[in-house]
Amino acid sequence: TMASRVLGVDSGGTFTDLVLWEDGDVRTHKRPSTPEDPSLAILAGIKEADLSPAELVHGSTVATNTILTGSGARTAFVTTKGFRDMLTIGRQARAREDLYSLTPSPVQTLVPRELCFEADERVSAQGEILRELTEEEARRVMAEVVSSGAECVAVCLLFSFLVPEHERLLKRIGEEHGLYVSASHEVLPEAREYERGSTTVISSYVAPAMTRYLEHLERAMNETADVSLRVMLSDATTTGVQAACENAVRTVLSGPAAGVTAAFSLASAHGHSRALTFDMGGTSTDVAFCAGEVALRRDVLVGGLPIATPTVDVHSVGAGGGSVAYVDEAGALRVGPESAGADPGPAAYGRGGPPTVTDAQIVLRRIAGDRFLGGRMQIDTEAAQAAIGQLAAELESDVESAAAAVLDVANAEMERAVRRVTVERGHDPRDAAMVAFGGAGPLHACELAMAFGISRVLVPPHPGLLSALGLVIADEAVDAVLPVYEEARREDDRGLATSLKARIAQAAGDLGSRIAGETERKPVTQLFVSMKYPGQAHELLLPAPSLDLDDLCLRFDEVHRQRFGHADPESPVEITTVRVRVSVPAERALRSSGRARAAASAEPSRVWAGGGWQKGHSYARDDLGIGAEVTGPAVIHQMDATTLVPPSWHLRVAEDTSLSLERL
Repeated sequence: TMASRVLGVDSGGTFTDLVLWEDGDVRTHKRPSTPEDPSLAILAGIKEADLSPAELVHGSTVATNTILTGSGARTAFVTTKGFRDMLTIGRQARAREDLYSLTPSPVQTLVPRELCFEADERVSAQGEILRELTEEEARRVMAEVVSSGAECVAVCLLFSFLVPEHERLLKRIGEEHGLYVSASHEVLPEAREYERGSTTVISSYVAPAMTRYLEHLERAMNETADVSLRVMLSDATTTGVQAACENAVRTVLSGPAAGVTAAFSLASAHGHSRALTFDMGGTSTDVAFCAGEVALRRDVLVGGLPIATPTVDVHSVGAGGGSVAYVDEAGALRVGPESAGADPGPAAYGRGGPPTVTDAQIVLRRIAGDRFLGGRMQIDTEAAQAAIGQLAAELESDVESAAAAVLDVANAEMERAVRRVTVERGHDPRDAAMVAFGGAGPLHACELAMAFGISRVLVPPHPGLLSALGLVIADEAVDAVLPVYEEARREDDRGLATSLKARIAQAAGDLGSRIAGETERKPVTQLFVSMKYPGQAHELLLPAPSLDLDDLCLRFDEVHRQRFGHADPESPVEITTVRVRVSVPAERALRSSGRARAAASAEPSRVWAGGGWQKGHSYARDDLGIGAEVTGPAVIHQMDATTLVPPSWHLRVAEDTSLSLERL
């Protein structure tokens, strides 16, 4: 049966956010993170706010941080004879900073060369066994791995997704030796040996840290009561602990995915099928564009390494509230990507921090010093003035102009990110609604919207806690990948469609039995198909409402034209893989806790907007009831964020207590 008390926990770099959903009502809590062991902050938060969940859904940065800090397990790599250097050679693409270097730096891999081993076997591209892997050879390879001192091994043999027997043999023998083995036919059964190898290696590399962390959290949670634990995946669905540990690479971008899901569901509830989600936190800004659905992509780099499992198409830039502002050698003002973090934090935190975006907002009176974190945190306005004053001296300008310039530079950085997910992907953002969240998002949203001609901005009830809410409302799902490699758009397609239907039905049945025991709600089956024109090196991933191949080919032409500006309706189309997803919808609605329009307690204040000081008002968000209206310039304060309403913008509080801003 479905748990009625579900806790969403988003462990961020600066804060850990907790949102408890109980039959439609929501309770929230926010506390500083404990990066050395994220579970400490989670357990402390549950205790402080007296939350007793029946189920915990967790968005975790453990896998990402393990890769970025290089603190994963000692991992060996086993591949087909002759391909030992696959990970180092990669795609032979030079890093951008090395483009003109006479001494380019070698690619950093997670597996040093002495831990790469070769198995004497070979499968052809058509799936014929050219050289059988003998039990004796498999034992020889695994004995070498064991004596190398590796605790994990990633096995990636050529074309193993067509014939997985050789990888299965290596996995069985590796496990007999007590090794943790990830096999590429289980992690990512599709073509492109480098991406498949890299994804499998990352899965092995982060698995022990992920397993230790999740098992520790599960034990600690269950000391008092029986709590089931689920984990958010990079494709915005959730899964059980065992599945998350077995395929750990799929948790690498779980945090941002939850925020996009919640933001898009808010936009849909307000009648917008196209949404730009804008999540600005302390260190970075994540943007995504949803045209009718949450967009997935399959070519993500984390720490320079490719991961080819489906991931929500989020683009991140190093511009957040804590991004450091400085003047470079050429005398230009720069912002980020370095962040002041949680310690020392921005200058205004009073710990001798550098000038940041937050300080610029304080100087321009957009953040009220006495209202930060609902007044729980003291803000030093003089320190912010002094820090921005130093910048002003270097730029030979006054303090206000320097602060405004810092915001302009930060906004330009974020504009680039928005352009990357909209215009560069063939989407026109002008008719979309922007959903602004994260602690700093609502402060920058309207100015950013104006740069793209967007005239609608939505700010959710708890902007700083939206990702944690996304965890609560995410669907639980399991996936299977079926390699196909067939041409569609031919006369004899009927045979292909029939064989695909049979394979999909079998996969859906297998998957359904894995989650059917846990729920009385009906599982939903979705298909995603990877397609390309013959001879192309990259596929496009499309959702497939049905297996009508003619219709799919036409949709592929359409998406190809939108993305690249051209299409070839005469050409055959190759289907490379079909991804089957069986999910159980969460169906967790939220009850609005707003009261009717209250008398808004407006305090007159001076706000810097449109290039100068203007007379405006500041409001406490709790004082604005449903239906209340505000015309800018105005600033709206709440515990976890501040919203700026610039001149010529109008705000109305919607039925669900979201702020709906419109450009007049």
